[in-house]
Amino acid sequence: MRDENDVNKVLHALNEVWGVRDVEVSLANKLATFSYDEKAASPIDFLQAVKDTGFDMKEE
Repeated sequence: MRDENDVNKVLHALNEVWGVRDVEVSLANKLATFSYDEKAASPIDFLQAVKDTGFDMKEE
């Protein structure tokens, strides 16, 4: 992520995943953290949402 526009793209994409509870995206750290209902979504859903914005994601 290079700027606030990129942050907003990732934030919006993650918030669109069914089951998401909370999302925080940090430009300074180039990091997104989120919580979600594991019965409604899986990490793959979030990975695909981020990939659809043109970015990569790794699970930590």
